Amino acid sequence: MASEKHEWSGWRTAAERALYGAGGFFRRPEGPAGHFRTSVHASPLFARAVAELLCRVDEALGRPAEVALVDLGAGRGELLTRVLALAPGLPHGLGRRLRPYAVERAERPAGLDGRIGWLDAPPEGCAGLLFANEWLDNVPVDVAETDADGVPRRVEVDLASLDGTERLGDPVDGEDAAWLDRWWPLAGAEPGLRAEIGHPREAAWARAVGSLRAGLAVAVDYAHERATRPPFGTLTGFREGREVRPVPDGSCDLTAHVAMDACAAALDASATASATASAAAGPGAGLMTQREALRALGLDARRPPLALASTDPTAYVRALSAAGEAAELTDPAGLGAFTWLLHPVNLPHDVLRP
Repeated sequence: MASEKHEWSGWRTAAERALYGAGGFFRRPEGPAGHFRTSVHASPLFARAVAELLCRVDEALGRPAEVALVDLGAGRGELLTRVLALAPGLPHGLGRRLRPYAVERAERPAGLDGRIGWLDAPPEGCAGLLFANEWLDNVPVDVAETDADGVPRRVEVDLASLDGTERLGDPVDGEDAAWLDRWWPLAGAEPGLRAEIGHPREAAWARAVGSLRAGLAVAVDYAHERATRPPFGTLTGFREGREVRPVPDGSCDLTAHVAMDACAAALDASATASATASAAAGPGAGLMTQREALRALGLDARRPPLALASTDPTAYVRALSAAGEAAELTDPAGLGAFTWLLHPVNLPHDVLRP
């Protein structure tokens, strides 16, 4: 009887192939929007908040001749499309000076606004706003799990089984072990505890921030910090709006929450990014919740006064709808729990708390 075939791989390699390889999840023409819903899809108010942030960055930069808006992990360009719709009303002629760039590995969608540049990496040397909404969680990482002796071992997944079957591989060592020791300690822990090894995300974020000559880089994602790491990790899949078992076959999104505190410290820790780290250490660098960030950008979830319903019913219904959308975006038990990581580059002041 022929032996069963297996093809074992670490999760980082498996997810890279499943998400971004030929025929991978993020290269499909329909895009990811049919599988999961982000803040961009939840309400046009999110794009308005991003446009407001862009205006503040523009002002802090002294209104340069060109201002970049780089959407990193742009999907099918939904955020940039909505911001461009607001462009004619942006102050100080910003709409005319705006240079929008979508960064995505998929092919350019048909019918996308011709003003949007479509790239596979951030443009170098821009001044403006780099915005990465739910991008870092799709930067593939390896997974570790403690064995019966409390030794962290690399989790391997069977690429041949097509059902996400896993096994424990070799003990974690080298850079991966050093990262776990600092950011997500597992050594000596009870069997079965898991961690996602996040240093590839730190490197990716450092490269993204390093592409800016001046401005603000923002990453938005579900995240955790060292004191509250989830004991069994967060790796999961999403298909057609439902959470599913993570299977690296290209049929579903593969995502894991981000150790955002480690990414916030990445530039300071990286000798190769020392110049960027120095520039990024100015006012406003750090972490905040989406609820805090959107409120600082003027999003108001308060219900309109009831008196408006009798004096201007149409305006009341509009305001009530906007308040509901703002409430969803800032809900501390939902989208409002996202973490915003902000890295200013050569900005003179904090643009979120003017």
